[in-house]
Amino acid sequence: MNEVSKTDSGFVVEAAAIARAFKITEEQVREEMRNGLISSRSESGSGKDEGRWRMTFYRADRAFRLVVDADGQVMSRGSYPVTARARSVRRA
Repeated sequence: MNEVSKTDSGFVVEAAAIARAFKITEEQVREEMRNGLISSRSESGSGKDEGRWRMTFYRADRAFRLVVDADGQVMSRGSYPVTARARSVRRA
């Protein structure tokens, strides 16, 4: 299976991709998602980004972002630190 697959209700990102990004095990990803320690946000593009989706996963002070096209093909990926301000906005 690809890292990202498209379904009728959106996209599914493989736990292995998230685990690699955060340098944890797939089981930790599943457990931390169940417990709310890893959260996610999905956004659809508009204008020049129409047909693209951005999925961001947050864990502690790190974020992992994927940008995919309408078929779920990964166009870009990145990891970065999350500031205290960004963490407080995310929780709002």
